[in-house]
Amino acid sequence: MKKIKHLAACFSLLAAVGTAGIGDAIAQNDRNTTVQDGIEVRPLSRLSKLIPPEQLNEAAAQQYAQMMSQAQQKGVLLPQSHPEVQRLRAIAKRIIPHTTRWNQDATQWQWQVNLIDSKDVNAFCMPGGRIGFFTGILTSLKLTDDEVAAVMGHEIAHALREHSREKMAKQGLTNLGARVGGALISGIFGIDPNITGTVASYGAQFAGLKFSRDDEREADLVGLDISSRAGYDPRAGIALWRKMAALNQRAPIELLSTHPGGETRIRDMQAHMDVLLPLYARSKGTTVNKLPPYQTNVALR
Repeated sequence: MKKIKHLAACFSLLAAVGTAGIGDAIAQNDRNTTVQDGIEVRPLSRLSKLIPPEQLNEAAAQQYAQMMSQAQQKGVLLPQSHPEVQRLRAIAKRIIPHTTRWNQDATQWQWQVNLIDSKDVNAFCMPGGRIGFFTGILTSLKLTDDEVAAVMGHEIAHALREHSREKMAKQGLTNLGARVGGALISGIFGIDPNITGTVASYGAQFAGLKFSRDDEREADLVGLDISSRAGYDPRAGIALWRKMAALNQRAPIELLSTHPGGETRIRDMQAHMDVLLPLYARSKGTTVNKLPPYQTNVALR
């Protein structure tokens, strides 16, 4: 409880400082880009003194645990014996060892992977490596393992690059999480958001954040970097976003409300295939010119 009070104090401090100074600091941070492994990224957030990552991780851990508990009570948390849960955890097991090159703190994360039986076409990774998938994204898009890895890598990359913490700072931490958290949990589980509590509302903010185009670009490319090193074809990222765009034309999906799609993102991925494909080929013990064409399981335009 003492730590949670400290977390709340940090939020209040940031709000008191005001968004202008924070915005200037982040703008400077955005300009100081570097190239790592052929991918242009911004430095990790400098706001750790104001929003200690361990405090956010604790809030996220409590929110994640509550979400999974509520899912289990409603009978929608799939058991670890379920084939799709085993599939997700096997993919995560291959990806996780490659995460530390983008954030050394990931060595201390308590990784978890769970699957909720819901039609939502969505997935997330909270700070600290807490991954959640909804069955809707697997079934609606008929994802191959490579495409699951692209989704998972993307969501993990948001956590690795600390986009949640930066986004919260940009928002000035005013009205942090209360409405977003209540809407997220109520929408998924159909429960009264008033019972979630203050800490729960903090954690839910992470899953409901809308990231900037720069954040999405980083998540796309860093996510494909780690999935390629894990032996998953990075061309799956292109197929994935084309599938989502096609599905969104028929019925708007939640994932695209927080993850803006578009041909620009696909072009960015294509422009980095000269960096990503060699990583994938090396993981397969071959060369790029010997790789077969990528095959998905749905006809794409």
